[in-house]
Amino acid sequence: MARTGIAERQVRYLIAEGFVPPPRGGRSNADYGHDHVAAIDRYARLRELGFPPAAIKLLLRTGQGAPLPVAPGITLVVDPEIMASGLSVPPLLDKIERLLTELVKESAHAKG
Repeated sequence: MARTGIAERQVRYLIAEGFVPPPRGGRSNADYGHDHVAAIDRYARLRELGFPPAAIKLLLRTGQGAPLPVAPGITLVVDPEIMASGLSVPPLLDKIERLLTELVKESAHAKG
């Protein structure tokens, strides 16, 4: 699959293991679309982050997201569907910063 830069054999493995949906059109007339490229990119990104194939399979099956420790007591859970999607990060960082600022701010009762 030229668009992903991975070998055809690896694509067949990813399909067989359920990481990538099967192509449309059958074996002799296989058609891969954006959904296939996105699934391959998502798998590759999770592998780059250190997730073994068994953990990736579990993450994708449960749909609960990938837990990524950020700091003691803080874990970011990211939906695998948005990994390698090209989603703009700066607006997300602004939201996270505002939320964390409110969550860890000392309460008026504690100052008292």
